Amino acid sequence: MKGKGRSMVGQSKPINDAVRKVTGRKSYVADMKLPGLLYAKLLLSPVAHAYIKYIDTSQAEALPGVRAVVTYRNAPSKTYNSAKRFIEQKVICNEQIFSRTLRFVGDRVAAVAADTEEIATEAIRLIKVEYSPLPIITSISQALEPDAYPIHEGGNRAGKISFEAGKVDQALSSCDYVLRRTYTTPAIHHLALEPHVVIADWQPDDRLTIIAPCQNTFAFRLIIADLFDLPYSKVRLSSPAIGGAFGGKLEVCVEPVAALLSKLAGQPVKLELTRRETIIATRVRHASENHLCTGFSNDGTIQAIDCLMYTNTGAYASSAMNVAGALSHKLLLPYTVRNVRITVIPVYTNTIIAGAMRGYGSPQLFFGLERQIEEIAHILGVDNTEIQLKNMVDPDSLNSLSGEPIGNPRPKDCLVKAMELMDYQAVKEEEQKSKEEPGRYAIGVGVALGVHGNNCFGVHRDNTTPMIRMNEDGSCTLVTGAHDMGNDVLGMQMQIISDVIGVSMDKISVVAADTDTCLWHIGDYSSRGVFVIGSAAKNTAEKLRRELQIEAGKLLDTDPEMIELHDDAAWVKGNTGCTVSLRDVMTNCQAVSGRELCVYETYEAPRGAASYGVHMAKVSIDRETGKVSILSYVAVHDVGFIINPMMLEGQLEGGIHMGLGYGLSEKITFDEQGKPSPLVLKRYGVLRATDMPSHLKVGFVADKGGEPGGPYGAKAMGECPVVPVAPAVVNAIRNALDMEINDLPADKEKILQVLHQQAGRG
Repeated sequence: MKGKGRSMVGQSKPINDAVRKVTGRKSYVADMKLPGLLYAKLLLSPVAHAYIKYIDTSQAEALPGVRAVVTYRNAPSKTYNSAKRFIEQKVICNEQIFSRTLRFVGDRVAAVAADTEEIATEAIRLIKVEYSPLPIITSISQALEPDAYPIHEGGNRAGKISFEAGKVDQALSSCDYVLRRTYTTPAIHHLALEPHVVIADWQPDDRLTIIAPCQNTFAFRLIIADLFDLPYSKVRLSSPAIGGAFGGKLEVCVEPVAALLSKLAGQPVKLELTRRETIIATRVRHASENHLCTGFSNDGTIQAIDCLMYTNTGAYASSAMNVAGALSHKLLLPYTVRNVRITVIPVYTNTIIAGAMRGYGSPQLFFGLERQIEEIAHILGVDNTEIQLKNMVDPDSLNSLSGEPIGNPRPKDCLVKAMELMDYQAVKEEEQKSKEEPGRYAIGVGVALGVHGNNCFGVHRDNTTPMIRMNEDGSCTLVTGAHDMGNDVLGMQMQIISDVIGVSMDKISVVAADTDTCLWHIGDYSSRGVFVIGSAAKNTAEKLRRELQIEAGKLLDTDPEMIELHDDAAWVKGNTGCTVSLRDVMTNCQAVSGRELCVYETYEAPRGAASYGVHMAKVSIDRETGKVSILSYVAVHDVGFIINPMMLEGQLEGGIHMGLGYGLSEKITFDEQGKPSPLVLKRYGVLRATDMPSHLKVGFVADKGGEPGGPYGAKAMGECPVVPVAPAVVNAIRNALDMEINDLPADKEKILQVLHQQAGRG
């Protein structure tokens, strides 16, 4: 008898499409061509707020090779919300494909489809536009002024989300200390390697196919079908490959433009944005102002938290309310605090539309919260880790608003392990020595906790329906609505299926992210990959296993319950010589039983869950230049159970890189006329490989029973790694320089300003 093969669950493996990527054989949308393909270009608004007084497209239309030109005059006037997820969702709809009122630099004025990119580019230059200027608002404070010009009817407040647990005002009045600060974070760009691109093919029978790298094919289908009054059966969305997303490809951006051009031209159209266009015409992370108040006792116990946060949603609603709702409830997850109040108000400005980005509001919230924890420690004269350990949630903690258990959180274990990996006490001694013997370089260490959810439970329905089909040779095909964004959500499902039904990994194929072939899927966001999609794959595989056991039992003349599956075969438990291959099982299933084995299972997240991570950064600051160098970095995350160690390490290190840019160097600013900068990668501020910590250690807490409801007890890595990075680094800078920094990014200019302030007081 062949021994039971080692399960792939828990084993390191490269991502599912690694070979195709490294050999250049992976086909992205920009690589694709269709017969008769046209090429599109956009005319984007050069002004931040204006009314189109006059537009003349006649010269562009007359240019040989131009097949279609669109503006507000021949586009649907229907409004939509680019972040709508499902058919019954109530959202603010105030965006149009083309609007006569332009609300930010980068808003869509016109588009052209032509035989070549060169012709389309020339046609764009021939369009004449006269703009009638309107008042420009570029900041949250300007938008909130009582007499501010309303960017949208009803004013500049897009909405409000608030809740209170306990009695916050009463608790604050009885605290030994109350700390109030304001923390700000900037807009930043996702910087996926692949710019936004789409191919649209509108057939004469009104059959529309959209091929685009996106995170939510079914939501895109919904929005586009509704915009053009098409039944969903007439619209196909396919996402064959995604060259990075980080939330930036969760919302409809340029897809309706390509669809409209294809309809008018009667030919397929490709619209590929440049890097500059991707920055100004798609999405950014919400800039924020966090007015945070924390009440605490002499012993460091946090008694109350009161948070008022304003987020800058830019020119249109998009995911304004989604992000506000998501970030607000994260305040209930990190610490055992009975009295919590939070109010989140998204506001409109004449800036780039803000949308989903990795962390979905958590980086903005936790920057302020973790900076405040550091200041509490300084006020009380104790170490940050003491405040953390005293207040962090335990596995038996309850949500202070709902009273429900919050699962199996292990932030304290993460902190203890991180301290060991960092050799925390030795680094603190080095920090103290740097202060006692000041030189050109200041040394500091910072700590921060980050939290992120694992699904949409309690907010809206969170469903997915994978399907698995057995083939007659004993191989199988997974059909899943999930979108692989480089996080190997497809490979993770394959590992689980292999473990459950005993089919080798190399005999499992995947069809994914296509509305014509896959069953309905809520989308890939909220770090729901492992906790929800993995559970769905496991349940579906277990359903298929039962069917295989029945069929194998017929061949082996035994009870199905006596059948176990591994090594591409069925085996009778306890009988080493009684076995049959899955190929023979399936041949018999088709030829004798007369049926196919194809199962699907609709799975909905049964409860909310959260992932936790503790990060520590040791920094060196050059007092002469303000340059911050990350000498060493440690990150430990609570993941319940590890399905693929290699993938987790990669996700964690990638999140650290993204968070370091957010903390130290990345930002998009707007001048008084609303013009954004920088718009080129060279000046944007993204960290290079040489800027990464010279010593980087990652670890996981996955040995405490796992997360209830997750497959094998597993839960997400996903978005959580980016959340604690910025506050950990800024806390380290604070400890090195003995000066608060409450605004991101903590770049060289800001550091020098702090140093000059110190010198002035000295």
